[in-house]
Amino acid sequence: MHRIFTTSFASVYPHYVTKVEKKGRTRAELDEVIMWLTGYDGPALAQQLESGATFEDFFAAADLNPRSASITGVVCGVRVENVEDPLMQKIRYLDKLVDELAKGKTMATILRT
Repeated sequence: MHRIFTTSFASVYPHYVTKVEKKGRTRAELDEVIMWLTGYDGPALAQQLESGATFEDFFAAADLNPRSASITGVVCGVRVENVEDPLMQKIRYLDKLVDELAKGKTMATILRT
């Protein structure tokens, strides 16, 4: 089991916020991306953050967007579409979406619309 699986989502979330805000994006946009991927609404996302859910628990309770399979590209030198472990792939999907947001891509592109 990889260490990130047992890391709390809430402990990583501020790093996502910092990353996107440094590039001129907002926390609201980050939350929109996370909610698109996971199917959480605002209160459910807030509850996940408050509960200290691990990444494993966070994604176990999520209803992954059916269009998430269209997320492709490289994160940390790894192609997200080739990640074999399902949980690690979901985490990499999230990382890829956060990267795209920070790089200034349009929300329509990020949300695969």
